[in-house]
Amino acid sequence: MNFENNLAFARHQDAADILKDFRSEFLFPKHKENDFIYLCGNSLGLQPKAVKQVLNNQLDNWSNYAVEGWFDGDEPWMFYHKELKKLMAPIVGASPIEVCPMNTLTVNLHLLMVSFYQPKGKRFKIIMEGGAFPSDQYAIESQVRFHGFDPKEAIIEVFPRDGEEILRTEDIIAKIKENGSDIALVLFGGINYYTGQWYDMEAITKAGHEVGVMVGWDLAHAAGNVPLKLHDWDVDFACWCSYKYQNSGPGGISGIFVHEKHFNNTELNRFAGWWGYQENKRFKMEKGFIPEAGADGWQVSCTQVMPMAIYHASLQIFDKAGYIEPLRNKSISLTGYLEYIINQVNKEINIEQFKIITPKYPKARGAQLSIIALEKGKEIFDGLVAHGILGDWREPNVIRLSPIPLYNSFEDIYLTGQALLQVTKNILK
Repeated sequence: MNFENNLAFARHQDAADILKDFRSEFLFPKHKENDFIYLCGNSLGLQPKAVKQVLNNQLDNWSNYAVEGWFDGDEPWMFYHKELKKLMAPIVGASPIEVCPMNTLTVNLHLLMVSFYQPKGKRFKIIMEGGAFPSDQYAIESQVRFHGFDPKEAIIEVFPRDGEEILRTEDIIAKIKENGSDIALVLFGGINYYTGQWYDMEAITKAGHEVGVMVGWDLAHAAGNVPLKLHDWDVDFACWCSYKYQNSGPGGISGIFVHEKHFNNTELNRFAGWWGYQENKRFKMEKGFIPEAGADGWQVSCTQVMPMAIYHASLQIFDKAGYIEPLRNKSISLTGYLEYIINQVNKEINIEQFKIITPKYPKARGAQLSIIALEKGKEIFDGLVAHGILGDWREPNVIRLSPIPLYNSFEDIYLTGQALLQVTKNILK
């Protein structure tokens, strides 16, 4: 697409957008009397308008049925998660039996590592990305300590080359091969939260399997953002939060994926709970844990009805939108336009004030650009907020902007560029 830095171009693109009507299904925070231009869906997605109704429906079920709500009404709570499973599966490229909504992200990461991180002999190390989100770092540190290892010896981090911001796939694969006989697990984030780099998940998973280890993914920034094929890529396990690109509300429910090839693997440890027990015998309250078939067998606690209801509201929007393919097509165009607009700002001020560290190629990024501000970054970020542009600030000098295809427009991007130019000129004059 040949982009243009003018309002007429942006509005023309919006008029032709097949997803434009979905914007009206979300609530935008207010800036003075107008809506914020919201470019922070990579941190917390907007609230779907349907949320209040779905929550009220469940409150009515609670009021009308009380404990009998587990089995009575239009959506009995006992089986409510099954409707979500059908809607979740296409988002991550899985079958419904391979996914389950439950708990929160880091809780699920720990539960899955109980099963898939089983160090034996000299195979006790974990390979992960350097600069992973702190939750992943802390979870992995505590897991290796739990098994009696020193994180300094047990964790291998892969960092970009000197002078570079992003990881090269060949360096990740080389590190896996180099340490193949010592590794027990490869565990990466699908998209790095800081740089916005989307790793080559298929190639990395294959490399891990070639040295005989399990491969798992934290998809906090990938699920609902980029096309995933967890089953076809032969991923062993994954988990994700749903409150970023999937708009399930602050602290929203998490999801897990377990490849069906592991369902009958009795050598996998797990921390069991009542709700993971075989469903048709669960209420017999018998000793001896027998897991429910599929990913549901990793459940521990009972269905979190209210968080699931919010997630359900958002998943229904994904279903109506046609899932990831149309969203991805718009995302590539929106993010490309944002890249163009930022480069136009640099030209206007005649210096490279803003350096994009997110990969240029669409296959290596999702709906996010991470931008280094060379001077006075926090002042410029605050200036954008004052102009009604809400992105995300990361120390020491990175502004993250995420155009979300369900609710952002080309006009949003154009106006962001105009505000960025004005703010930058005023601050750097």
